[in-house]
Amino acid sequence: MTDETSGTTRRALMTSGAMVAAALAVTVPALAAQQTPAAAPASGKTDGNGNGSGMITVKDGTRIFYKDWGTGQPIVFHHGWPLSSDDWDTQMLFFLSKGFRVIAHDRRGHGRSSQTTVGNDMDTYAADVAELMAHLDIRNAVHIGHSTGGGEAARYVAQHGRGRVAKAALIGAVPPIMLRTANNPEGLPLDVFDGLRKALADNRAQFYRDFPTGPFYSFNRPGAKVSQSVIDNWWRQAMSGGTKAQYDCIKAFSETDFTDDLKNIEVPTLVLHGEDDQIVPIADSARLAIKLLKHGTLKTYPGLPHGMCTTHADVINADLLAFIKS
Repeated sequence: MTDETSGTTRRALMTSGAMVAAALAVTVPALAAQQTPAAAPASGKTDGNGNGSGMITVKDGTRIFYKDWGTGQPIVFHHGWPLSSDDWDTQMLFFLSKGFRVIAHDRRGHGRSSQTTVGNDMDTYAADVAELMAHLDIRNAVHIGHSTGGGEAARYVAQHGRGRVAKAALIGAVPPIMLRTANNPEGLPLDVFDGLRKALADNRAQFYRDFPTGPFYSFNRPGAKVSQSVIDNWWRQAMSGGTKAQYDCIKAFSETDFTDDLKNIEVPTLVLHGEDDQIVPIADSARLAIKLLKHGTLKTYPGLPHGMCTTHADVINADLLAFIKS
């Protein structure tokens, strides 16, 4: 290319670039005006009637992201570690189509909520949920928790849910307690959770590839139908959260004792667990939890993994719907 041709090309590019910039200056504000609802509150919050998503600021200044869609009886979803409310997308769309109001939040330190360095414990998680429920004035709700979210849901229902909760469901949930202790001799040894912390600290991005690729969905089993998109979505959610909060949450989900919470839950509670759960072994969780619940029903699934809400959503959704309507 000669200098003359190059100069001509540069002039053409500069001219066309200026024209594009001028066009964007006119069209972008116009499009933004068309796409921004005139009635949207300046704070970005919903109006509390299932019309979108938003943020609340809880007592210690932490900002909690939530989704709130639809009308009807509320169903509140509590996600697992180290994910976000996006892990419930399939369930939220399903129950929205059935006429329910569906709500899910990103736990502090996870997803789009503040990347907290403090308050990453079950008491605070449950208190955050209580503030959100009060903010949205949620009553007669069904609370559904998966894994770590099952612990959060159990603590919320037991300690904050009186007068607001109709039913609860715990799926692949961590209660009563995962850690091996004198009172829980069949629990998992501390070395297991120290290993999780080390893997996270050494190379979080790789660890968050290995976890869903292997035991979370039982993709490590012979003949498993592996879904790369499911693995990628798990990784996306996990990497959006804060490292410190996710590190601290390992202690929260493994060492918190929910025995008293389970005993104090007064509402009907459905316990669902995959029999091939490699993350929260069924013998040390669901089979013990059901003995502590006053109004509990246990249903197990041969061969299903920890992440069965994703891999077998049609089965789990149908059973949840039947329970809610019963």
